[in-house]
Amino acid sequence: MDNSSSSSSPLHVVICPWLAFGHLLPCLDLAERLASRGHRVSFVSTPRNIARLPPVRPAVAPLVDFVALPLPHVEGLPEGAESTNDVPYEQFELHRKAFDGLAAPFWEFMGAVCAEGAKKPDWIIVDVFHHWASASAIEHKVPCAMLVLAAASITATWAANVAKQAASWEGEPEAGTPRFEVERRKLARTLRESGMSIAERVSLTLQRCNLVVIRSCLEWEPESFPQLATLGGKPVVPLGLLPPSPEGGRGVSKDGEDATVRWLDVQPAKSVVYVALGSEVPLRTEQVHELALGLELAGTRFLWALRKPSGVPDGDVLPPGFEERTHGRGLVVTGWVPQISVLAHGAVGAFLTHCGWNSTIEGLLFGHPLIMLPIFGDQGPNARLMEGRQVGVQVQRNETDGSFDRDGVATAVRAVAVEEESRMIFVANAKKMQEIVADNKVHERCIDGFIQRLRSYKE
Repeated sequence: MDNSSSSSSPLHVVICPWLAFGHLLPCLDLAERLASRGHRVSFVSTPRNIARLPPVRPAVAPLVDFVALPLPHVEGLPEGAESTNDVPYEQFELHRKAFDGLAAPFWEFMGAVCAEGAKKPDWIIVDVFHHWASASAIEHKVPCAMLVLAAASITATWAANVAKQAASWEGEPEAGTPRFEVERRKLARTLRESGMSIAERVSLTLQRCNLVVIRSCLEWEPESFPQLATLGGKPVVPLGLLPPSPEGGRGVSKDGEDATVRWLDVQPAKSVVYVALGSEVPLRTEQVHELALGLELAGTRFLWALRKPSGVPDGDVLPPGFEERTHGRGLVVTGWVPQISVLAHGAVGAFLTHCGWNSTIEGLLFGHPLIMLPIFGDQGPNARLMEGRQVGVQVQRNETDGSFDRDGVATAVRAVAVEEESRMIFVANAKKMQEIVADNKVHERCIDGFIQRLRSYKE
């Protein structure tokens, strides 16, 4: 492990995550890993997002400073909507517009920490959307690393399109991309309500950074990293998978009193399908109904962490009579669920997931086969990557509009959780992936290598 006291003076690293908890939490994990090696971290976000983060471990807390920048008010954006899971998907562009308003206070923060006579930060680590933070890094003569919280295989596709000078950072779709996903990407590329498309944001950030850091490792994606020595002419460094601790930490029920954990305690071993589709984009009511009826049709036990569709009365969220018909074998929870505790529980035998990168890593940390229902962004490519490794199957979708039905849900659930022949294959392959995700030495070695790259650039 890197020991800054024996090699050289500790670094001061500024970390600027995107305003989504799927980005904030792994960045906080990175901050703790840097601090555990004696480095100082300034973690920049908004007041409410910082307040909702789990506490930093006491041993490293003195080295992690939280910098709260007020999110400007934008007409049409709900008051206090600082994270993407505070706003409906259709208001994401308004949220990005407010996010761009952080440029001025961030510039002021950088001016203060880089004031004459003060020691400048050694590095700024920015998320892919932070074009203004990377511009501030250039202005204040501080090197900048762009953090890609995605699989190397997806980033390799971006790299190929950057080399071709493609119009979009997402580039041309890889083989097997369904039509509905291609159309959604096209729409995302053209959205400019915030004044700048996603493609423009990422391209500017890439142009202005000195280094690209990817949340993956050679052991996890040996077929992709050889293609990724550089991205847009910038060196690429693996950060490791940043898996949570299986024994404790965020998403863990500390006292054993959580109702979901108590419910799992009385279920048979490996009998429960855990269903969680992320916090950002809730399903429409008709999709919630089809998923519910599919779970009922599959006949398995299930624990469902459900984010309710906005504006829908509680009585209309689930199909009529669903909870009564599945009573005893199913539990639907609309509040907070301790996901790590749930995934670690012996009663859970499969994970129905949207295939966000965090959830994919967390599911495989415990060796669970996956039932995959991607919704947007990199979730489709993640699902195809995992399906290619035979750790599970995707729910069948309509090629044109991406819709699914109860029969498709039931078929996928049975293939992964019930039918012995297919389940044995998926479990065996998930266990192989678990060996890599749970190998803490691999991921700590990546962090040490990353720190050495930061040092060598400065030297």
